[in-house]
Amino acid sequence: MKGRLWIQSPLAIMAEGAEGAEGGIVIESGRIVELVAAGRQPSTPVDARFDAGRHVVIPGLVNTHHHMFQTLTRAHPAAINKSLWPWIRALYPIWARHMTPEAFRLAVRLALTELLLSGCTTTSDHHYLYAAGLEDAMDVEAEEAARLGMRITLTRGSLNIKDQQGVISPANVVQDDDVILADSERVLRRYHDRSEGAMTQVALAPCAPFDVTLELMRETAALAERYDCRLHTHLVETRAEAEFCRSKFACTPVEYLDRCNWLSARTWLAHGIHFDDAEIVELGRHGVGICHCPTSNMVLASGMCRTCELEAAGVPVGLGVDGSASNDNSNLMESVRHALMLNRLTYGAEAVTHLDALRWGTAGSARLLGRDDIGTIAPGRQADLSFYKLDELRFSGAGDPLAALVLCGATTVDRVMIAGEWRVTDGMPEGVDIEALIADHNRVARNFLLSV
Repeated sequence: MKGRLWIQSPLAIMAEGAEGAEGGIVIESGRIVELVAAGRQPSTPVDARFDAGRHVVIPGLVNTHHHMFQTLTRAHPAAINKSLWPWIRALYPIWARHMTPEAFRLAVRLALTELLLSGCTTTSDHHYLYAAGLEDAMDVEAEEAARLGMRITLTRGSLNIKDQQGVISPANVVQDDDVILADSERVLRRYHDRSEGAMTQVALAPCAPFDVTLELMRETAALAERYDCRLHTHLVETRAEAEFCRSKFACTPVEYLDRCNWLSARTWLAHGIHFDDAEIVELGRHGVGICHCPTSNMVLASGMCRTCELEAAGVPVGLGVDGSASNDNSNLMESVRHALMLNRLTYGAEAVTHLDALRWGTAGSARLLGRDDIGTIAPGRQADLSFYKLDELRFSGAGDPLAALVLCGATTVDRVMIAGEWRVTDGMPEGVDIEALIADHNRVARNFLLSV
C-alpha cells in the first residue's frame, strides 16, 4: 500500500500506551509510524483513511507451534478420546501411509487460511514428517505462506530413530542425519531472512528426545549457531516424557537440554508442562521460551503449563494452536480464550487477565520467534493488525471491547493487515476460493480414513 494510511478512531485498540492511540494508527511503507490520540489529527497529512469505528484492533496474533499436515486427520475415529501416546500411536501409521505431496500442500493451505481468518499474521509450523515425496515440505510451506501474504518461520523438524524399543516413528518417515542436516542447511541458506520485517525465517526442530538422538540434537544446535536461527522441540508434554529423560539419560529434561547445547535463549519449547521448580528457575536463567498450547493440552489431558511460575522466573511465554488433530482446529484466537480459562482455573480469577492471554498470543509469541518487529502496536513496528467486529449475538451487551474478544469468544476477523497490506477484507482472505479449498481438502482427507 503506497502513501500514508490513517486507521482512524477504532472502537478499541490494544496498543502500547493505548490511551494515546484512541484516535488511531498511521501506516506508511508497511510500518506503524504514528499513534494518534483521541480527538487529534496525524502530525503530517495522510493519503487515505480507513474508518475503524466498528473494529477492535489488536496486533496480529503469532502462532509458535503447529503441525499443519494434521488438518487431514481431525476428529479421526482411531484417535478420539485418547491421551497423547495412544493418540499418536493410532495416527502415526496413517500419516506415514497416506501423506502425499498433494495432500500435504492442501493441508498447509487450509491451515494457513484458517489461522489467517482467526487473526494470525505470523506462524511457525513444526514439520517433522518426511514421507516419500515430501522432501520439499519447507518449500511448499514457504510458497503457500507467500501466496497468502503471511509471515512464517519454517520450522524444519526431524526424526532419526526408527520404531524400536518403544519408539513410535514409522521407518518410512525417519531420515538419516546427513540428509536432515544437509536439507536444514539448504533451507537456511534459501529462506532464513534475519532482516527487519522479514516474511520468512527458519528454525531447526528435532521432534522430541524420544525420537531423535543426542548427536542430532547437538549437530542441530551447532548449525543454528552458525546461521543464527532459533531452535525448537517438544519437551515434557506428559509426565512420561520427563520420566523418559530420567531413565534413558539419567538426568532431568533441563539437564538434557544442557547436554545437547540447547539451554539458551535461542530455544523455545512446545508445551513445557511438567518441569519442576528448579528446572523452571534454570529455564528462566538461560532465557528458554515456552509455547503454551492450552487447547491441545486439554483435549489430550496432558496437564497444565505452569505459566505464572515460568513468567515469574523470567521465561518468555507464547501461544500455539498445536496440531490440528489434537486441537482440532487452527484458530489461534480460540486458543487465546482457552489460555485464559485454563489459567484462571489453575491460578484464580484475578491472577490471569484477558490482557495476559492476548499478550501471550502477540508480544510473547513474537519473543519466542526472536522477533521484536512484530507483536505490538507501536511506532516502528510492522503494520500487522487484526480487526474484529462485535456485531454478533455473542457480543451484544459487552461493555469492554477488548475483554469481549476473549470472554465472549471471538473466532473470526473482519479484516487483517500484514506489512501494511490488506490480506483479509470483509471476512474473506484475498485470492482464496474457500469453498473449493474445503472441497479439495475433504477429498484428500477421505484417504486418511482408510484402514492402515
